[in-house]
Amino acid sequence: MTKKILVIEDEDQVLENILELLEAEGWNPIGAENGSIGIDLAKANKPDLILCDVMMPGCDGYGVLSKLRQDSALAGIPFIFLTAKAAKTDFRQGMELGADDYLTKPFTRSELLGAIATRLKKREVVQESYSSELKQAKQQLNYWMHHDSLTGLPNRLSLREKFKQIKPTDSKDKKTIAILCLGLDRFDQINDSLGHGFSDLLLKGVAERIAACVGNNDTVIRFNADRFIIILDDIEHKKDAIEVCEKLVNSFVQTFTLKNQEIFITASIGVAIYPRDGSNIDQLLDRANKAMFQSKQQGGNQYQFYSAVLSIGSLDRVALQTSLHYALERQELQVYYQPKVNLTTGQIMGAEALLRWYHPERGIISPGRFIPIAEETGLIIPIGEWVLQTACQQLKQLHNIGFYSLQIAVNISARQFTQVDFRQKLVKILNTTNLHPQFLELELTESMLVQNTEVAIRRLNALKALGLTIAIDDFGTGYSSLSYLQQFPFDILKIDQCFIRNISENSHNAAITKAIIEMAKKMELKIIAEGVETKEELEFVCQNQCDMMQGYIFSQPLSAKEFKELLISGKSLMMLRSLKNQESKVKSQN
Repeated sequence: MTKKILVIEDEDQVLENILELLEAEGWNPIGAENGSIGIDLAKANKPDLILCDVMMPGCDGYGVLSKLRQDSALAGIPFIFLTAKAAKTDFRQGMELGADDYLTKPFTRSELLGAIATRLKKREVVQESYSSELKQAKQQLNYWMHHDSLTGLPNRLSLREKFKQIKPTDSKDKKTIAILCLGLDRFDQINDSLGHGFSDLLLKGVAERIAACVGNNDTVIRFNADRFIIILDDIEHKKDAIEVCEKLVNSFVQTFTLKNQEIFITASIGVAIYPRDGSNIDQLLDRANKAMFQSKQQGGNQYQFYSAVLSIGSLDRVALQTSLHYALERQELQVYYQPKVNLTTGQIMGAEALLRWYHPERGIISPGRFIPIAEETGLIIPIGEWVLQTACQQLKQLHNIGFYSLQIAVNISARQFTQVDFRQKLVKILNTTNLHPQFLELELTESMLVQNTEVAIRRLNALKALGLTIAIDDFGTGYSSLSYLQQFPFDILKIDQCFIRNISENSHNAAITKAIIEMAKKMELKIIAEGVETKEELEFVCQNQCDMMQGYIFSQPLSAKEFKELLISGKSLMMLRSLKNQESKVKSQN
């Protein structure tokens, strides 16, 4: 590709001569007759090198260089001064501002071309080195994100990819695959009584035993804290899966010896068979999970194959579903707000809207229990619209009392996002609440977008065209990766709290988080750290230049009334950090 060279020179004849020379040498020269125009052309064209006169009316060469070095997108461009001033003090001034070279007028053709060639070659070497380092960092990050740091096993991010590799592409292929979901019985009790150190050692031992029970072509994945997924590739008969299940259950008969202490634990296993129990990994995981819970309910230390009976669910779930139908009209749902704080200024910039259900008989019902039911039944659509309407309306009320710049973030479900008329509904809500789109942020998860990338990108672009902000939520916990991230028009990346929690003690998570932050910065995304609860976690996200945070260290989710009172109180992160430091000093003195 032809190199672009920007020449900033106020003497017309000199400018014309240099431009002609550069063009004759096969470069693409761009001319600017003063410093201000030169700065604008540099921003518009991103040249490969800049030649600039020092003495110019208005903005001189030093002013041009100073402006460019303050712009991260332009700061690395080689910059050569052209000057009639030969004093050492002039050279020193330019070098301190970041000039790469000086040519003293009058200069020869060979001097000019030699200086340009040297600087372009150096830039090329630096860029090649940077590209190589970036590629290596991406590969390393990709490995870290797809493997569990404790056991070394592939993690849940690898699951979808692995299943895609082994799933038949030809419908005539009669290949059978078994998905085993293995959950440890009483793991929470062991964790609570013996601590995380013992639990980690136990999980390593469990991973080794599971791996010893399966074949070379099978895959063992650590899915979450106490759950493992085993993929048995191309089994001939159901009895093949039974043999593995019996091996696994029997392997737990022997105790685990950890730090001279014997630990006994059992496992419950659920099995789903492809294609009988599902055609995709989500269905198979869901059904293997249901079968695993059935094993636990029957006392654990056994295995169960999925059957349609398990999918009916318990009476409690049916009752909950019925209650949810009436929750909206009975005004049992409320929107709570967790503040988002700017880590530079310490000020509250906005909040994330979170749904709460206050059942008249059951009390507070966790979103983890009712959101999946709402998704399955389609109730998530009217509930989601109500949350959007309520959040926009309450934000507008805060604007009206003087908090003009606050932004609200609302989580959007997969079913909402795939609605044909979702954009129209959103526009209607913004119009009825009289809220400008720039104050609304939509949060979407990775798994919502990877099913049909092209359609997702079109929908996101249509939403972005309204003027609102798009955030990717829980990044790193789903099935996607940074390569997917680059395709979508996101503005914000939210780092999930599972990476932030105890980050000062977890070097693996710290390395992943730093790499995610670095990549996001290069993509010019704003970064929000979720779940910041301790002083150490706060220091980490500050030191690594996250833009914002939310978490219990500053505030738990608040009702609309409580959030308004918090804003009026003027509470800031700087005040909180000062208070924490004072507390630390008092403790150290005592």
